[in-house]
Amino acid sequence: MSADKNSRALFERARRVIPGGVNSPVRAFGAVGGTPFFVRSAQGAEILSEDGRSYLDFVGSWGPLILGHAHPEVVEAVRAAAGRGSTYGAPCAAEVEMAEAVVAAYPGLEQVRFVSSGTEAVMSAIRLARGATGRDVVAKFAGCYHGHADHLLVAAGSGLVTFGRPSSAGVPEAFASLTRVLPLDDEAAVEELFAREGERIAAVLIEPIPANNGLLLQRPAFLATLRRLTRAAGALLVFDEVISGFRVAKGGAAERLGIVPDLATFGKIVGGGMPVGAFGGRRELMEQLAPLGAVYQAGTLSGNPVAMAAGLATLRVLERDRIWETLEARGAELEAALAPVLAAAPVPARLVRCGSLFWLSLQPGEPPRAAAAIDPRSAELYAPLFHALLDEGIALAPSAYEVGFLSAAHTRGDVERLAAALARALAAAAEVAR
Repeated sequence: MSADKNSRALFERARRVIPGGVNSPVRAFGAVGGTPFFVRSAQGAEILSEDGRSYLDFVGSWGPLILGHAHPEVVEAVRAAAGRGSTYGAPCAAEVEMAEAVVAAYPGLEQVRFVSSGTEAVMSAIRLARGATGRDVVAKFAGCYHGHADHLLVAAGSGLVTFGRPSSAGVPEAFASLTRVLPLDDEAAVEELFAREGERIAAVLIEPIPANNGLLLQRPAFLATLRRLTRAAGALLVFDEVISGFRVAKGGAAERLGIVPDLATFGKIVGGGMPVGAFGGRRELMEQLAPLGAVYQAGTLSGNPVAMAAGLATLRVLERDRIWETLEARGAELEAALAPVLAAAPVPARLVRCGSLFWLSLQPGEPPRAAAAIDPRSAELYAPLFHALLDEGIALAPSAYEVGFLSAAHTRGDVERLAAALARALAAAAEVAR
């Protein structure tokens, strides 16, 4: 239930100088108990702890490592770029090439701007939506997480659900008052909001494949309703594709679902393992950003040459090697391998999958499509399951609400290893639950 001595010692040191000992809350293992292991290195689908233990990794740094850890072409691109200078504070060719690649891949995208994180991308997209429409109100959905910008920490998912907080201290009520929170999978609630406040709504923001509070796959009809209502009201539809972008398809969820938003936000994969975010949309919207328009947005490290090199290398390998097809096939193998294990499990367990994203729904019945439908008792069941898998050398996310990621580095053998270990882990979790 806890890490070995090197990780324990590092965690004690970290807690003296870093709040909670971590730089992102879920890493502290607070939701599953025990002490987090510290990583020494990683290669392919494996990570090595500071205690010399190797783990088969299905976290993938929470999504960006679609090619696996330390892919040689990405490493070489970073090495070469760093040798030319780590940052310029001036334009460079790599950011133009990267922008061209992103615009060419994503439906309806004509221009894109790079930032340094997914949070920054969503924050900037919302500012642009407000500036472009002249309206203040933003609608989001309970359980969808869009980073830690103040006005979006309202009924958010991810770490906030992990620690049982529906919002964050330090967020003024005045900020939250301009955010409307809707339930997922509920057309009537969206229709009612637009009937009441349609003229005040600047944007509707959604993860088209919600993946920060479980994997809450939405019906295409529900997303089509959002597209219809926003267009009719003069509001903007914003897809948060920080997780799904360049993962579920080359053109993200927009391509997979056949629904084109007005603005989209990206992160994770576009950085190739480096800290990068992006937001983009139609030309007439994006040209309202400074220096052309009145909506201000800037960043010293935006378009960073080393980060652009990592992202470009990743996108080129994805395209050249048809990785999306490989991952779809690997995901199907995961479903096939886990089907008999979950059918025979001594506790309720269902696999939810979209491409290379997957999640275990640990409750009876059909997997939930809305945050309110998730049984909180599933988190209690997940903790012993997580540690049983960790003891078998398999790393899933240290939270019942986070998804798993397949990468191009995972093999059929890795999937079969997960299935065998999961059978034993579910039995162990059932014993603890009794």
